[in-house]
Amino acid sequence: MPKIIMGIESSCDETGVGLVASHEDGTVELLADEVASSVDQHARFGGVVPEIASRAHLEAMVPTTRRAFDAAGLSMSDVDAVAVTAGPGLAGALLVGVSAAKAYAAALDVPLYGVNHLAGHIAVDTLQHGPLPTPCLALLVSGGHTQLLRVDDIAGAITEIGSTVDDAAGEAYDKVARLLDLPYPGGPPIDKAAREGDPAAIAFPRGMTGPRDAKFDFSFSGLKTAVARWVEGAQARGEQVPVADVAASFQEAVADVLTAKAVRAATEAGIGTLVVSGGVAANSRLSALAQERCAEAGIELRIPRPRLCTDNGAMIAALGAHVVAAGHKPSALDLSANPGLPVDTVLV
Repeated sequence: MPKIIMGIESSCDETGVGLVASHEDGTVELLADEVASSVDQHARFGGVVPEIASRAHLEAMVPTTRRAFDAAGLSMSDVDAVAVTAGPGLAGALLVGVSAAKAYAAALDVPLYGVNHLAGHIAVDTLQHGPLPTPCLALLVSGGHTQLLRVDDIAGAITEIGSTVDDAAGEAYDKVARLLDLPYPGGPPIDKAAREGDPAAIAFPRGMTGPRDAKFDFSFSGLKTAVARWVEGAQARGEQVPVADVAASFQEAVADVLTAKAVRAATEAGIGTLVVSGGVAANSRLSALAQERCAEAGIELRIPRPRLCTDNGAMIAALGAHVVAAGHKPSALDLSANPGLPVDTVLV
């Protein structure tokens, strides 16, 4: 019989509850993935407000859990283990999820596993494409993180080989969207606007690509500033800002750097599989350019479908399934949330 793993995610502004079945052959089957988002409550502030996010998690946790079990056709008594995001993330938001997971684990008398949100973004790919080849390289791109990770074992051996030194890619999208009077969060509206623009219209800089720069680190602060200066210049001259061209040129700069560094890292390490995940992985230009460059380099590219790329409980359940299958010791019931949990700590 497969083991049923419940996953709870509450690191930012999505309350996610997922249920998976972990089979003896190593495959993990998605049974339910329910998400309640508080993004509309944050939109007028142009970013996530931690106190609002925490309150929204409190209100959404039980209804989201009920929807997940209804969707899967399961009852609470079917659960064999509970996995929860223990970090990184917003402290108050994490505490809501961790507290709920402790309560469910104690009430059901099943083991509790506090796991890493970032590793969850990689593990979720196994729900769509099956077990991960090892080693593989993961490019994690979201609103709060931009990292290149070597994955030797999703249940406990992840090594960071590159990270952003300032803004994450998703954060840059949000800030540029604000400059262009586009809605929050900025990823989808910029992607949509860029389809009507010329990606070569404006030569925006490619950060951290000089000969003396760290080969696998990223920087998007300078790009964001360059977009701001260009827009200010056009407005000062009384010109109408060509939103589509600015969006397309900005997006091209981001996708160019991300894919070039990821493919270079995989090639130099002799790794044949690249997994791209996180919210920005749903971006159309990033996925298209990654496919093109991976094909040229002979690298297998795996990108989860957009629903799985954003924060959700299914990714935490998937990671929990791998941790359980690996035979790791459960977390203690006095588990604490860790907002700064490093990526190489998969299980707390």
